Amino acid sequence: MTAVAHCAKTGKQGPSPRLRADALRNRERIIAAAREMVMEFGAEVPLDEIARRAGVGNATLYRHFPDRLELIHHVTLSVMSRTADRAESALAEEPDAFQALRRFVHDAVEERIGALCPMLSDSIDRDRPDLLAARERLEAAIEAVMGAARDSGQLRADIAVGDLMVALTQLTRPLPGSGCMDFDRFVHRHLQLFLDGLQAPARSELPGSAATFEDLRRRG
Repeated sequence: MTAVAHCAKTGKQGPSPRLRADALRNRERIIAAAREMVMEFGAEVPLDEIARRAGVGNATLYRHFPDRLELIHHVTLSVMSRTADRAESALAEEPDAFQALRRFVHDAVEERIGALCPMLSDSIDRDRPDLLAARERLEAAIEAVMGAARDSGQLRADIAVGDLMVALTQLTRPLPGSGCMDFDRFVHRHLQLFLDGLQAPARSELPGSAATFEDLRRRG
């Protein structure tokens, strides 16, 4: 029995065809442009503007992503996957645990992780299996970086991963439409100040309790 006949008999879809190199490049350009524009203008940025920035036609965008929610879904996957890559690389390659945390925080800015909140607040399906898997991998990678810094005695004990993610979002996401064209030149400077405040021993007692990923999900 051929693979096509088997799929027809079982009702299962066959594997998705592999994209040609030029089609894959177009897809990646669209995702990168969407990530940047959501960061700058919010999740409702017009799709034709995304296509224009990506250097592709509208038809090419819709061929890869039939609607806005599908595009936002794949941009979210991309941000999570690339940010997890950064965390895992920092932990594996940096001999000093707090330096690995520093490297990850600065790298996460380059991946536009601040765009995750507006994308996840859009009406995407957060329970899609690929999104759940990407989120679990990202959470585990960031927990590992912070855990290593904490175990080394360099990260203050009253900080959890939710605190880090909230701070990253606040420090890296200008208000959409605010015209902060030079905003990026301040980000790494302010992140360095933030990171200095994370180091042990703590210079003050923080109000409230440390925020976890679970806390962030409950508030989402």
